[in-house]
Parts: sequence; C-alpha cells; structure tokens
Amino acid sequence: MAKRILFLSYSWGGKIPDFRLLKEEFPPGQKWFKKFKVRVALGYLGREKEYECKELLIPHKKPQQAALSEAQKSENRELASERISVEHSIGGLKRYRLLSDRLRCKDFGFYNAALGVCAGLWNFYLST
Repeated sequence: MAKRILFLSYSWGGKIPDFRLLKEEFPPGQKWFKKFKVRVALGYLGREKEYECKELLIPHKKPQQAALSEAQKSENRELASERISVEHSIGGLKRYRLLSDRLRCKDFGFYNAALGVCAGLWNFYLST
C-alpha cells in the first residue's frame, strides 16, 4: 500500500523550516537513512552532505536565465509522480475534520495523540 502512513513525527508549533525539523527528529552524524532511498524537495538542496543515504533523489533546479533540458524535466516529472503518493496520504488524513479545521488547542500531546488515531484510521481504511 503506497498511501499508508508509516511514520509520524511530533507536532511543532509555529513556522519552522522543514530541514530544522528533520535535524531535530534525526540528528546529523548518525546513519539514519543509510539503507533507504530518500526523496526530498528542492528545499533540501545543498544539505545532502549532512545525511548519508543509499540514494538521494532531489529534483533539478531551473538555472537563472536558462531552461531545464528535456531529460531534466523528465526526471523531475518522474520524481513528482513518485512523491504524489505522500501528498495523497496527507489528503487522506485531512478527511478527518479534526486535522483539516483549525484546532485551537495548546496541548501538543493531545494533538499528537489525535494525529496518531487519524493515521491509524486512515491505514485501516486502506486495508479494507
């Protein structure tokens, strides 16, 4: 099942860059992703030296005053078609109003528990 939720990190409040969250959850210097093929967005460009991966897939960035080659465009489309299952999983979680509406709750423990329950329900929905 490509759309199953396999990992949930803790919730963070405010506007925090994705890479900073990654460094908090998985501190650099350890071999967290050595056995995995990792797909990331362009926001991680230049940061590939901090984590060792089996294979790191980053889309090609369009150079200034130039265009991407057809091969690069094709690779970007292929990466996007693989990443879309993640977006569909997030969309599946948003079926539950608790996650799609604004939750005015200051207790991140409650929100993390609710997120885990919604992920479990989504995975159960996919298994039926």
